[in-house]
Amino acid sequence: MLSDTLSNELQRYAIGPRIKALRLRKKLGLVQLAGHTGLSPAMLSKIERGQMFPTLPTLLRIAMVFGVGLDHFFKADKEEPLIAIVRKEQRLKLPSPPGEKRPAFFFESLDYPAADRRMEAFYAEFPIDSPPSEPHQHGSAEFIYVLSGRLVVNVDGKETALDAGDAIYFDSSVPHSYRREGEGISSALVVISP
Repeated sequence: MLSDTLSNELQRYAIGPRIKALRLRKKLGLVQLAGHTGLSPAMLSKIERGQMFPTLPTLLRIAMVFGVGLDHFFKADKEEPLIAIVRKEQRLKLPSPPGEKRPAFFFESLDYPAADRRMEAFYAEFPIDSPPSEPHQHGSAEFIYVLSGRLVVNVDGKETALDAGDAIYFDSSVPHSYRREGEGISSALVVISP
């Protein structure tokens, strides 16, 4: 079963209505489309009404009938300015590293709906019992703005302690890590350029 967040994101693509529009343009009924795809009319009806999301192989079967590529179902109908809104209740809280009993921090993507983004923004929370993160490197730049608590950032062996309201910008292609310090949790806004 899909979470509300995943379901809402899939709804944005309007795959079902796009399939229905192709079907009606070709003047095909559900039974006829079922005959061409090998899928049941009931399944096709649920997909068209947005009650079911097709797997990629199922979507490819449908696309082949209409002579379109898979990208037909995922591209915007017209070019519009990129606007991506992420509501607090839609975000998923993920541990880093995944699968650890005591992760170094939890993060939530603040811009996941934006395709081809030039930066990635996260809300990060460092729990009281969190160990320091492992050194890692990625992209070309990282910006951290501490929202609460104290966060120590180690960039290429040099440590800097940041308190609420402090910010740091650094070259993220060199090894860096984070650790919470003090009594309470630390939280921060983290922006990364890929």
